[in-house]
Amino acid sequence: MAQHNYATVNGVRLHYVSEGQGKLLLFLHGFPEFWYEWKDQLAEFGRDHLAVAPDLRGYNLSERPAAVEQYAITRLVEDVRALAEQFVGQDTFTLIAHDWGGGVAWAFALRYPERLERLIIINMAHPGTFDREMKRNPAQQAASQYMLLFRSADAEATLSAENYAGFAGRILGPLVKSGHFSEADRAAYLAAWSRPGGLTGGLNYYRAARVGPPAPGSPANGNYAIDPTALTVKVPTLVIWGEQDTALLTSNLDGLDQYVPQLTLKRIPDGSHWVIHEQPALVNGYIRAFLGG
Repeated sequence: MAQHNYATVNGVRLHYVSEGQGKLLLFLHGFPEFWYEWKDQLAEFGRDHLAVAPDLRGYNLSERPAAVEQYAITRLVEDVRALAEQFVGQDTFTLIAHDWGGGVAWAFALRYPERLERLIIINMAHPGTFDREMKRNPAQQAASQYMLLFRSADAEATLSAENYAGFAGRILGPLVKSGHFSEADRAAYLAAWSRPGGLTGGLNYYRAARVGPPAPGSPANGNYAIDPTALTVKVPTLVIWGEQDTALLTSNLDGLDQYVPQLTLKRIPDGSHWVIHEQPALVNGYIRAFLGG
């Protein structure tokens, strides 16, 4: 049975959901999701692990600091470190993450490799390959134009227009149409977005990191690591990638093994950026195999 709790860590109050007992698996969601992204994984891995999915800083029921600098990658990484320390006896753990949660997880693995047993990333580019793609690949630059909107002052008004109609249509509509999301799932997301400041926290991840393609007065940048020169991941890493992702292209996988020597890569040819929702059984199977059964 999933349990909802709060913890004050690194100066912010975070909401998290946990299920099960055993070794800690910490699940980090992306934008514009929240802990609910991992509900299927909590049920699956809570059978034999302590599975924990927080609302990250700025999202849903967690605290939303006002200042953009409160969303710097250093603070997000420290949130993860401090949250993991709430679970007594879990000196090391596994991070499983998607999208911006994956960005935080890559940065955490680079900063605190000694804390991780394994790292599992789903459709989020490593800061080394993403920086290369942002600076050199016109296709990825074109695919990332939305980041300039997300960093702009107009982002909240644009995304929330007509009760999030366009935003929900692009993200949730295909999942509902395909049967991967129910109307109850859709309602849960709309409720999270509709909380006061419900989108601003997540958008501030883009603003603080200043990631995106080249633009007037703004150079291309995809390197969101705490130390942009230290990019070698020193823990066993599984990357699961839906190859139909239109925001993060498969070219981000080229040369990834140069940064991740202990890399296991699982490509899902018919999966999109939202492959966690589209093919949860396949994703869970890859995760479980990597965890050792």
